[in-house]
Amino acid sequence: MATTAQAHTPPAHAEMFQLLQGAFIVGAIACLAQLGVPDLLEAGPKSADKLAEEIGADRHALYRLMRATASVGVLSQGADGKFSQTPLSAVLRTKANPSLRAFATMHGREWHEMGWANLEYCVRTGKQALDKIYGKPIFEYFEANADEAQLFNQAMSDLSTIDSPAVVEAYSFERIHSIVDVGGGHGFLLAAILAGNPHMQGTIYDIEHVVEGAKTGPLKPLANRCKFESGDMFSAVPNGADAYIMKHIIHDWPDDLCLKILKACRKGVSEGGKLLVVDNVIQSGNDFAPGKFLDLQMLIFPGGRERTEKEFRELFAEAGWRLTRVISLPIPESIVEGVPA
Repeated sequence: MATTAQAHTPPAHAEMFQLLQGAFIVGAIACLAQLGVPDLLEAGPKSADKLAEEIGADRHALYRLMRATASVGVLSQGADGKFSQTPLSAVLRTKANPSLRAFATMHGREWHEMGWANLEYCVRTGKQALDKIYGKPIFEYFEANADEAQLFNQAMSDLSTIDSPAVVEAYSFERIHSIVDVGGGHGFLLAAILAGNPHMQGTIYDIEHVVEGAKTGPLKPLANRCKFESGDMFSAVPNGADAYIMKHIIHDWPDDLCLKILKACRKGVSEGGKLLVVDNVIQSGNDFAPGKFLDLQMLIFPGGRERTEKEFRELFAEAGWRLTRVISLPIPESIVEGVPA
């Protein structure tokens, strides 16, 4: 039996080759999403020739793209040569719930691919890739490139439709009457919290143009229980809330900038209040975890990092908070809870 098992174990170079194919797969899926092919298959199977006419593509090249993605379950080609939707391609539709079209498309954009191409530079220097490539950090790059910013914001909003319900289901907000979502974007998380807790008042807090966008987003039906405030979270946050929550914010920044945000929240929180950070919590050991690769994404782009529980505990303590618990979620992120020290 041992000999048979060994005979079926691929050599290391074969396994490595398979891992390296991941870059090809990501590129193909990103292209498929950007072209909008899954949207065009909502009504039923179509040939590559027909789809090429609809999107203005070379029919032979499009066929090759779709054949490749079908080999990993993103589309399926039938005996008649037509391609049909699969569960994996369906989530790349614009109207899917949840939709990962923008998130997938983002992975094929020039800034994203060039960032990862400069990972060695980031590892050697600890600096951000886009500073080297474009002469400006990522959020300044987005300010100067509205289309890329819109794609990024859509991708983040779409991800919030997945993780926000998980946060609301896992955490009891029963004793919290007012909450500020710091860096809350267009308000998907805060809307989910308020919708599930009718006793609560909320404040969305972000930079001005983002907050303006939030006014017509998912918070609009809840506007009677929500304030829209803008400002610099590194300097101050709205005062007097029972809780401050941040999802995918702390991981964007190095410790010195995180401390400014956390200290601002500590200064503003009401007596007996809470701090809630929704981020990956990196575990020890060699097991695969998406957060370990997202950590490299944070290194490359905003210059932040994913953290272990010990690192969160130390960061909280330096900012005047005491970490009380880490609540695991059915998504890669966890809720890291703190109270005033």
